[in-house]
This record gives sequence, structure tokens and C-alpha cells, in this order.
Amino acid sequence: MAKEDIGKKVTELLEEFCEGRELEVYRVQYKKEGPDWKLKVFLDKPEGAETEYVDINECEEATRYLSDKLDELDLIDRAYTLEVSSPGLDRELIKESDYRRFAGREVEVKLFTAVDGRKNYDGVLVGLCDGVVTINVNGDDKELPFDKISKINLAVVF
Repeated sequence: MAKEDIGKKVTELLEEFCEGRELEVYRVQYKKEGPDWKLKVFLDKPEGAETEYVDINECEEATRYLSDKLDELDLIDRAYTLEVSSPGLDRELIKESDYRRFAGREVEVKLFTAVDGRKNYDGVLVGLCDGVVTINVNGDDKELPFDKISKINLAVVF
């Protein structure tokens, strides 16, 4: 089965698992890392969930469920390592709901092409509207076209 098909099928299986739980599929990656194949699954809490972060017990339950399903369906014809985790504190914002959920939080933005002579910005996320991400940089709102953003992550602030 092709890598894309495996990712799609694993996502479908996980969506079944997440139904009725305060969990959602954040990302599924099936790729070769060095000599080994890895199936990396990232689970997240949906917008409005009671808690903000996925805990270790939820990852453990998802791992057992997915491992059993994958063994039963025999989707992957080579040895691989299964990893189930949360997106982490420095998570990438990938869905529109992420921009609502994390408004008011500090972010790090990397751009494909410079805006006002810069390709990197740090600031507080205001939101996403009509294809423009707005962040507050030192008291000034900066509008960054969504299509120029290569990556936007929550900043880890201690």
C-alpha cells in the first residue's frame, strides 16, 4: 500500500477511535527515517475540550487500539515503529481552528518570502481572517499573508 494510502487509512481508523472522546487526529506521518520506517501519529484536543493537552493514558489507549487494528488489517507490509503522541508545546498551527484556539498565545512565524524585509516574526497571535494571519509584534499588529507562511508554531515560553 502506498504511503499516502496508509496515512489516509490510519487517519480513518483513528477518527473511529476518537469518536466519543475529547480527541482528534492532528497529523499522521508514515515515512522512512534512516534505515527504519516510522508511523507517527499525533493526537490533539479539539477546540473547546475540557483539557488542553493529550495525556499519556490517551496516547497509550490509542497505541493499543491502533496496533491491534493494524495487525488485524495487515495494512503495512514491512517492519515499522508506531509512535503515538501529542503535537507538543511548540506545536505547528495547521488547521483554521488552531488560529482561534491559540489566539492570544505567543507564536514564531517563518515565511517563504520576506514581508517588510523579514522572513521571521515572533509575536502574539491575534488570529486568521480572509487569508491573513495577524500577530501583535511589540504592540503593533502585523498582517502576514497566509500563503507566504511556511510554518507557524506556538512559542515555548517559560
